[in-house]
Amino acid sequence: MPEKTAGTLVGDKPAAPKIAMPRRPAGTLYRGREGMWSWVLHRITGVAIYFFLLVHILDTALVRVSPEAYNAVIDTYKTPIMGLGETALVAAIGLHALNGLRIILIDFSRWGTKHQRLMFWIVIGLWVVLLIGFVPRQFMHIFGAH
Repeated sequence: MPEKTAGTLVGDKPAAPKIAMPRRPAGTLYRGREGMWSWVLHRITGVAIYFFLLVHILDTALVRVSPEAYNAVIDTYKTPIMGLGETALVAAIGLHALNGLRIILIDFSRWGTKHQRLMFWIVIGLWVVLLIGFVPRQFMHIFGAH
């Protein structure tokens, strides 16, 4: 009878280990799907809003230092480029706010977790509807067609 050693019989070749392709975990949010894009957009809009608030605080504080400089800065905000920037700001705030509500529903309800993909598309739909109501009016203001 052959002698047994560490899991193989003497004289037998050890079996080659089977290497399987890694399986994609089911149910994850961040695999290039709606959950990942929601996460990315939420971070981008949050950072953009943060920098807007920083600039806004600084330019408002300028009024105490030099009212003339403050007026000069405010005059630069009346250009079409800044009007487009305001449009982007409103879009960022709207998306950030609606997605924040979606995140609250995901965090605090089982229903939200199960339907996070559907809620992403609802958020995008509501955001587009709100922008359709805002952007034409804003463009009329920016480009002089009051």
